[in-house]
Amino acid sequence: MRTITVRNVAATVKSVRPRPSLRQKKTAESIILAVQKNGDRALKEYEKKFDGVKLGSLRVSKSEIKKAYSKVTKEQIQAIKIIKRRLEKTELALKDNLQNVSIQIDGTKIKKIFLPIESVGCYIPGGEAKYPSSVVMSVVPARVAGVRKVIAVSPPNKKGQIDPLTLVAADICGVDEFYKIGGAQAIAALAYGTKSIPRVDKIVGPGGSFVSIAKVLVSEFTSIDMVAGPTELAVIADSTAEPDIVVSDLISQAEHSSDTLCCVITTSTKLKDGILKLLNQKIPKIKRSNIVRRSLQKNGFIALCKKESDVIEFVNRLAPEHLEIITKRPQKIAQKITTAGLVLIGKNSPSAASDYLLGSNHILPTNGFGRARGSLSVLDFMKIHTQLESSKASLQKIRKYMRTLAMAEDLPNHFEAIRGRIGR
Repeated sequence: MRTITVRNVAATVKSVRPRPSLRQKKTAESIILAVQKNGDRALKEYEKKFDGVKLGSLRVSKSEIKKAYSKVTKEQIQAIKIIKRRLEKTELALKDNLQNVSIQIDGTKIKKIFLPIESVGCYIPGGEAKYPSSVVMSVVPARVAGVRKVIAVSPPNKKGQIDPLTLVAADICGVDEFYKIGGAQAIAALAYGTKSIPRVDKIVGPGGSFVSIAKVLVSEFTSIDMVAGPTELAVIADSTAEPDIVVSDLISQAEHSSDTLCCVITTSTKLKDGILKLLNQKIPKIKRSNIVRRSLQKNGFIALCKKESDVIEFVNRLAPEHLEIITKRPQKIAQKITTAGLVLIGKNSPSAASDYLLGSNHILPTNGFGRARGSLSVLDFMKIHTQLESSKASLQKIRKYMRTLAMAEDLPNHFEAIRGRIGR
């Protein structure tokens, strides 16, 4: 990890956030166009090219799902059910607060009704790790919301198969259809539809750089949840923090992929030195050490700030996906953070645990989008449906102001549409 002495907060934050290259954008765009044009044939060609697998049917069969159960343990199934139950509790509590509203304004009746969207496509990452937990995080809120059709896609392994526990999780959570397809091509298939894969109304889920780019590109045609990946972890730590805990959390997040962004923001030179020393000692001895090393060398940093207010400004400008606060008074700092996707308060709230079993959703905004939204939730799978019923008397009351506004905007026929109903 590199060390950055922060003199100008805004300039430093701008310099440390990775951005997709023009080449990546052009590649993703070409993949999307090919899938639009050639459908299933393009999907199979890209799977052979990128994942080295020749696929027959893209859809996971019922027999494959049944066989998956024989390849997982009872403890793994129980773990999936616990994640599901805890997340359901959170999402049901949120949904219970979404009450339909009726408003009356001078004879006009307005209704605001929360309705589930019809269909969603859930992207489940693969590649350097397996993510059955992401199935739970994307599917459970959709089911709680009442979405009618839930489709999942995920890249297959070299044998053309999906991780067994991922399939079991999908079955337990209620996925209707599961397809063996990943990357930008999977996003294109969900957005535009192919002969095998139906088009969906919204695409959700985390993914790597190409998946995130593809989601943005197709958002002109199909709704998406957010940019959710590659993953990020920022840690605010002071001189009271234990370097070993901070290092363990950096490593746990960095093992996702070499594109992960992990950083520490602190005012303590002593803590910085302790972290760097421990990283050098630990990384050669851990599993997935190559991925962790590449990640921290490529994107990892420790930002040394002069004072606490600079630390807070730095984090609010960075808007990281996960933020851990390991300080003497973490709640006090947490009150001043407004942009992080998820704020984890105190040394016993590690991001690794929140990824699985703490009851929060691990699908979170990255790339600074925490400024405008939070985690995936039941809200992402519902829309506000508005009904309005006016009356002749109500139109009469707004006649004068309707004319004023229509003429001010040089749209006289707006007023004529009113006058035709109420007379001169």
